Amino acid sequence: MKLAFDNSFHDTMVGFYAPAHAAQPLAPKLLAFNHALAAWLKINIVGASDEAIARIFSGQKLPDGANPLAFAYAGHQFGHFSPQLGDGRALLLGEIVAPDGARFDIQLKGSGPTPFSRNGDGKAAIGPVLREYLVSEAMAAMGVPTTRSLAAVATGDRVQRERAHPGAVLTRVASSHIRVGTFQFFAAHYGADHVIRLSDYSINRHFPDLADAANPHLALLDRVIGLQCGLVAHWLGVGFIHGVMNTDNVAISGETLDYGPCAFMDRFAVNTVFSSIDVNGRYAYGRQPQIMHWNMARFAEALLPAIHAVDPADVEQAKAIVAAVPERFREAWFARMRAKLGLVVSDEADADLFDGLFDALERHSVDFTSFFRALAMLLRGDDAPLSALLPRRDGMASWIDNWRKRIDLAKVDLMERAAAMDAVNPLYIPRNHLVEAALEAAEAGDMGPWRDLLEVVRHPFESRDDWEVYAQPAPETFGPYTTFCGT
Repeated sequence: MKLAFDNSFHDTMVGFYAPAHAAQPLAPKLLAFNHALAAWLKINIVGASDEAIARIFSGQKLPDGANPLAFAYAGHQFGHFSPQLGDGRALLLGEIVAPDGARFDIQLKGSGPTPFSRNGDGKAAIGPVLREYLVSEAMAAMGVPTTRSLAAVATGDRVQRERAHPGAVLTRVASSHIRVGTFQFFAAHYGADHVIRLSDYSINRHFPDLADAANPHLALLDRVIGLQCGLVAHWLGVGFIHGVMNTDNVAISGETLDYGPCAFMDRFAVNTVFSSIDVNGRYAYGRQPQIMHWNMARFAEALLPAIHAVDPADVEQAKAIVAAVPERFREAWFARMRAKLGLVVSDEADADLFDGLFDALERHSVDFTSFFRALAMLLRGDDAPLSALLPRRDGMASWIDNWRKRIDLAKVDLMERAAAMDAVNPLYIPRNHLVEAALEAAEAGDMGPWRDLLEVVRHPFESRDDWEVYAQPAPETFGPYTTFCGT
């Protein structure tokens, strides 16, 4: 088995990380391997046994060319600044370059303590590892920018949390692991020179077109904000709640990073929270745009030394860019909603239409994912799916009438509109009751339900009769649902 490492961060950014090594697992066993992702990345596993793959992706055997390291970063956690966090249970093996020239980190999560572990064991339990694998692959299939999962390996060890769990290691693939918190760490501890170095590296790696901008660091701020606006709009569009939008979990690449206490909504409620530690609802579904804005303000603060070094006058421009975040998000969100509702043109009444929809969904406690697929069926002349979701048949009659008028104004083919809606509105998501059942079975040694669910969520838009159970909301007996930080 060969990974063609080309480790630019290790080689050029000395002082921005700590060398580290994985703990030796007791008896690594491969639980899952993403063959399609490996093939796309040109990771050659020809002739490699499951045992050999497990040794490498558990940290037991260091692959040739790896330069293992732990990233340094800080972060605002629930609004409070922690000046030193860092990779406490993650280890970057190295970087590989895909056939299209894109560069990716190959990182182990749960591989043992690092210099940033802060007295933690650096390990991960099987449940959080398989949750991240499942949800990140579902997000990728839905087209949401995300880190990916390459492998899940049981370690043979027991990990003590509220009780003992089987241990596991996840191999995560990311465009990079540079975060808002990375910039915050070096701005807080080292000042302008280090921020400039980190910004220059980030631009060269992720956004080389910005290198010729009048102020590349200001351009970086603008680009990252644009990516985050699009990302959070996409989250809201699929009913996803990240659960821990701390600045150390915000990747400048615009990918969803860290699937700890995340979950998807069933019945719509704007203040939905699943995380056990989000007691004040800071990261509730409907607050995610505001928190994204707040996080981008923190990113701007950390970048200011670099921006100021090029042109002090650009500090005011940075402030203006941050102030414009709500309007930029609104544009991204409205575009997402028009696609979900089959609308081909914008209209000044869009805000009222969308607000009316969410008021009605919450008032009638409608399943969020099922609703948009049922709406497409209504265009096909079948009102049964929508009627089944509502407490009474005419519960949303007024809103439906307004929406149909908007559809009709565009004079588009209704079957084409319905197909376009189905192409952006998933039928299958990792529904919480299915995820929990799959994880419980996996911890007991049965990976079958987890593998079945993974196969379904990898085809989120494809209707299949034998998958009908995966499209159903949670039974009334399920819940209230709570998720935990646990990787």
